[in-house]
Amino acid sequence: MMQNDLFDTIAPAMEELAPGVFLFRSYVDEELFLDVVKNVTAEIPFRHMVTPGGKKINVAGSSMGKCGWYSDRKGYRYEMSDPITGKNWPDIPQNINNIISKAAAKAGFNNFVADSCFINRYEPGVRLTAHIDQDEQDFDQPIVSVSLGVSAIFQIFGETRGGKPLNIPLHSGDLLIFGGPARRLYHGVKKLETAHHPKTGNKRINLTFRKAL
Repeated sequence: MMQNDLFDTIAPAMEELAPGVFLFRSYVDEELFLDVVKNVTAEIPFRHMVTPGGKKINVAGSSMGKCGWYSDRKGYRYEMSDPITGKNWPDIPQNINNIISKAAAKAGFNNFVADSCFINRYEPGVRLTAHIDQDEQDFDQPIVSVSLGVSAIFQIFGETRGGKPLNIPLHSGDLLIFGGPARRLYHGVKKLETAHHPKTGNKRINLTFRKAL
């Protein structure tokens, strides 16, 4: 287990890939985080939302925390409860938030406490088009991303979608932080290749922790 009190002696050194972009390889306990995903999606199952224009979003999602990110014809936003079931989003477990906050502090983002976590499920052939996360209230707060399952290529562009991206291979257990000068840059995920992971089959699970409110 590479976290909490074991971090300083076992976890790999943090690598700054670009201004505001920090990578911790094999940082989290996959089983711990996958158990959380299983518990959350038992309450609020993965679903394919739609864009405000009515287009299906290929990446299936669910949420946990005080609020959850949501999209439908009403727009992109954070909701305090699930619009479909009316249920409150499951809480982010305290031990999970401790892990996330400690990593953020290591990258220089002190006092970061996530109040929302959007959980994505990628299947073979699915990609996340370049976009900017801009539904949060405070853009000084970073986004902390945890990857589980099949590996993927995370891409960071610039202030526009064009140009050559920074391609970052992310493997199961990796934790990536982007904030500061990178927080308002376009980013996405390349098409997921067909592969197999012993814990998730042919799927990739990604958790993005944010301070939304």
